[in-house]
Amino acid sequence: MKRNMPTVITITTDFGSKDPYAAEMKAVILSISPNVSIVDITHDVEKFDVRMAAYVLACAAPYFPAGTIHVAVVDPSVGTRRRALIVQTQSAFYVGPDNGVLALATNIQGVKHTFEITNRKYMLSKISNTFHGRDIFAPAAAHLANGTQPKEFGPEIRRISTPVFARVIRRKNTLIGAVLHIDGFGNIITNFREEELDWMNIKETLTFKIKNHKLRLRLGQTYAEVKKKEAIALFGSHNFLEVAVNRGNAAATYKVKRGDKITIV
Repeated sequence: MKRNMPTVITITTDFGSKDPYAAEMKAVILSISPNVSIVDITHDVEKFDVRMAAYVLACAAPYFPAGTIHVAVVDPSVGTRRRALIVQTQSAFYVGPDNGVLALATNIQGVKHTFEITNRKYMLSKISNTFHGRDIFAPAAAHLANGTQPKEFGPEIRRISTPVFARVIRRKNTLIGAVLHIDGFGNIITNFREEELDWMNIKETLTFKIKNHKLRLRLGQTYAEVKKKEAIALFGSHNFLEVAVNRGNAAATYKVKRGDKITIV
């Protein structure tokens, strides 16, 4: 994969802006690869919320140039035996813990190779048990930007952790997924994408089962296709299927929260 110079490195974390953690990661990156361009996707992921980080990363990543290196550090199990990864997709590189934070974005873009980061040559000399973002992931991203081949970081592996929120189960006449996100308008954003509806041959209407509700909704293109306070299903701006209420709050209406199971029949 060819990368234009300067290489772009993005960072997604739950560190917030009060503490020095994000700045320390940037300092490490720039000390190793001073010509990179660093973009903060966000440091305001809710603490320890791997699902939210995975969703935000999957939404933002496709709009960056080919060859971008995405670092995601929402890592509640830092210091344990969970693996540190570099995932190479068709158009980008992803660096982060093997806890599901990379799963949505990499699945969408198509995984080519996955490597476990084990080579101490490409880490800081002293590794904290509590800050792998600075000591392992930031150096790995910077060395990638300098042209180090992914295979130099460690062994290639076949699979990464795919949490429930990144899986869609296909059964006869049924799709089983999850609520990925509730946006600021109360739209219920699911992990279903167009290929799942194509598999079900759904064109005009969908029947959802979510919590204690069974909803039969029009599959539309805009919120305003239905009357005020009426529900509709549509693919939002990031190509995830949403349940929305026109000028209303779908999540409040149906008492839905992130992580809830959702079924299309």
